Amino acid sequence: MTEPDQDELKRRVARAALDHVTEDINPESVVGVGTGSTVNFFIDMLVEIKDSFKATISSSIASTSRLKDHGITVLETHKVCSADVYVDGADEVDGSRALIKGGGGALTQEKIVTSMSKHFVCIVDESKLVDRLGAFPLPIEVIPSARTVVKQFARSIGGDPHVRTGLTENGNIIVDVGGLTIDDPGCLEQTINNLPGVVTVGLFVAHRPDLVLIAKRDGSVASL
Repeated sequence: MTEPDQDELKRRVARAALDHVTEDINPESVVGVGTGSTVNFFIDMLVEIKDSFKATISSSIASTSRLKDHGITVLETHKVCSADVYVDGADEVDGSRALIKGGGGALTQEKIVTSMSKHFVCIVDESKLVDRLGAFPLPIEVIPSARTVVKQFARSIGGDPHVRTGLTENGNIIVDVGGLTIDDPGCLEQTINNLPGVVTVGLFVAHRPDLVLIAKRDGSVASL
């Protein structure tokens, strides 16, 4: 039997997320929507149930545009008190459901939406599962004047920092830190967030998902 390709894995886990969301929403619900290629499949499917909930909030301009193209209402985040459920992907997931996110540069808004949501569902394929976080470069959104401070700290913990080309939607830079072995992601998240000039780090531990749905190569979708 031919193994499903990457797009098919993303499609399957997006479908599983849609089925899960359908159980959690009502006509007054707000659905939080993340960013990335896997989430794009979820957005394309969300149109099937768009009359079953009130509106969405989004973690990026790209997702907002895609939602609106499907005729799905998108509210400004600051005008919403909470979302019933939030669906987003990840760059790495460990066995405790701690995440590295931010490969697409939307980590700050993703953290904002995550903090507002009653239930966070993360959707990935099994290649994103790791025993220990850190193989994927850790993104840190930084006020530009703080880049040297953050890079020095990254080197002090054995990392290899590089400033990503371009600015975030917030007008900041991202420092990607490779070469890390993250034994205590919760402690590191707090430490980096306390550095002067850091907006946020792409470790999602304090606001880790309640459920991780995982598309597997055998065609099944597992949960963590």
